[in-house]
Amino acid sequence: MNGLKNKKLFLLDMDGTLYLGEQLFEHCLDFLSQIKENGGRYLFLTNNSSKSVDAYVDKLCRLGIAADKDDFFTSADAACVWLREHYHGKKLYVLGTASLREQLTAAGFPVTDRAEDDVDGLLMGFDTELTFQKLEDACILLSKDIPYMATNPDLVCPTEYGYVPDCGSVSEMIFNATGKRPFFIGKPEPAMALLAMQKCGVKKEDTVLIGDRIYTDIACGINAGIDTVLVFSGETTREVWAASEQKPTYTCDSITDIWEVLKTPS
Repeated sequence: MNGLKNKKLFLLDMDGTLYLGEQLFEHCLDFLSQIKENGGRYLFLTNNSSKSVDAYVDKLCRLGIAADKDDFFTSADAACVWLREHYHGKKLYVLGTASLREQLTAAGFPVTDRAEDDVDGLLMGFDTELTFQKLEDACILLSKDIPYMATNPDLVCPTEYGYVPDCGSVSEMIFNATGKRPFFIGKPEPAMALLAMQKCGVKKEDTVLIGDRIYTDIACGINAGIDTVLVFSGETTREVWAASEQKPTYTCDSITDIWEVLKTPS
């Protein structure tokens, strides 16, 4: 992993990579400090659309990581960019949290949480406020031929006690009822990584994406044409990695291993 010493931009997944729940992984702060000490920069990339960036800033500060809004790029941000290009002005039913609806409203999108006749499309996110009514609304809307999008395909979200169903699992529930699956906007689509590089003015060869999931984090990096590091501190086991057709550039147990590489003199 010595090639990581020359990277200028580190795109970092959070859940399962830097922490689990309220538990910060060992040497996380050392790792982040070392990136800056080496003249690099990091951005936090997350498929979790259930929280606002403000909520993430608060959480990281609570864990001891100094951060501001410019340090983040979320699947909700990617959804706003994608929807502005493809569905600007269209009315969307949002199967997601109040936070996601507020972000889309602030970005200028007409949104609703009712299965109304004039809905132009359905957008689903990781919904920690999920109700049966929302599932029923989705089935009603998808009985019509309307666009169906989702922020991310993650099957589970890691917690300190295990896992909870994420957006991808809920989309499978809806598929079983409607026979329809969404177009996923966040990771593994390359947009999040490409937009992050554009934001920071950094080239592909100077960028690396670090995460704990092959089918979202690593696939996003591969699709964007950048180096990747898979950490085994979250969802993916070594057995899953060995059986996967998609291979990261590097693998390691945790960010401690990456910190050890970055702090070693060249």
